[in-house]
Amino acid sequence: MTKIIVLGGAGAVGRIAVRTLTTFPDFSKVIIGDINIKKAHEIAEEICSDKVIFREINVNNFKSLNKLIKSVDVVLNCIGPFYKYGSLVLKSAIEMGRNYVDINDDVDATKKVLEMDNEAQKSNITALIGMGSSPGITNLLAKFAADQLLDEVDSIDLYHAHGGETYEGPGVIYHRIHSMKIEIPVFIDGNFITVNFFDDDGKALEEEVNFPKLGKYRVHPYPHPETITLPQYIKGVQRVTNKGTVLPPEYFYLITDLVKLGLTDDKPINVKGNMISPLEFTISYIINQRERILKETNFGSQRGCVKIVVKGKKDGKTHQYVFSLASESLAMGEGTGIPAAIGAVLMNRGLITKKGVHPPEACVNPLDFLNIMQEHLRLETTTGEGSPLTIESINDEGNIETITL
Repeated sequence: MTKIIVLGGAGAVGRIAVRTLTTFPDFSKVIIGDINIKKAHEIAEEICSDKVIFREINVNNFKSLNKLIKSVDVVLNCIGPFYKYGSLVLKSAIEMGRNYVDINDDVDATKKVLEMDNEAQKSNITALIGMGSSPGITNLLAKFAADQLLDEVDSIDLYHAHGGETYEGPGVIYHRIHSMKIEIPVFIDGNFITVNFFDDDGKALEEEVNFPKLGKYRVHPYPHPETITLPQYIKGVQRVTNKGTVLPPEYFYLITDLVKLGLTDDKPINVKGNMISPLEFTISYIINQRERILKETNFGSQRGCVKIVVKGKKDGKTHQYVFSLASESLAMGEGTGIPAAIGAVLMNRGLITKKGVHPPEACVNPLDFLNIMQEHLRLETTTGEGSPLTIESINDEGNIETITL
């Protein structure tokens, strides 16, 4: 029996990972590890698979966490925010000697767990970090273009937009607020620099981007970790940027306005004799207002797209490839949860062998990932849309050819 635990398995991303894992024959037991008993049982009933079981866990209880992780073969960590919980859960996996996958999309948390590489090597484990949509698929498709399609890579620009998910938990919103408050690393002209979301340097990087199946939206710099990891593994690249937004725009700009107003301090203040954290209030307010905005804008069903633009040279001429993963019925949960599950399957099948802590482009063969993604689409096609991946090849004269793998 091969067992995997999905920590945060009752969350927006974790539940998708759990469902996806049950479609593969690799794991005899898929454990939902979560503090939310009610939601975990609802998800287990909804999936209706004898593979799925639930174990209550508060990851702040490190002794209990160690005991639970020791009982499984692979750990898939979907608990955010990762700047708070990423290194904590990885530390447990290292101590218990268990291979590990996560969806870490915080740049500061990524730097922190990469510093645990030696510890992971000593424990003889592999930790695949940032195995979601962005980071995750973005890293692998950029690596695929560099290794298989282009002779030289000059720039990698990553874009993402999503919205309308049926559920969006506090961890997701914590991450979004955190992303607007910290310095954002970008790789420009062969150098690492930082910009700020609200300052002129950050605004200068904003773009209007056309997303297949979604339309045109303004995107903003995001502190996702591709900008610090891809330059290490893509030889010669001179620019790596990551920009995104959340849909509908009215919802995204509600969050930006609250951050600008300074309503995201986590230090409690006295409000009529009650100590209240402005951040906790703001999180609750955003969740409450999200439903109103989705209704008032008639947003409809969830949808999302991640777009990877890789420019360089091929046969001595400028060339670019544009990868788009777009869906009119899938969004953040699926876009992140499915590749995370595939990362765990790759790990279990022995297709990731490099010990230590690594981003996807450092230890995953992009073709292995694409093959298993196709396997998943064959096993369970829930939308009727077919493969969400399209690839455009654009030559130096601007001629566009759509290609398939």
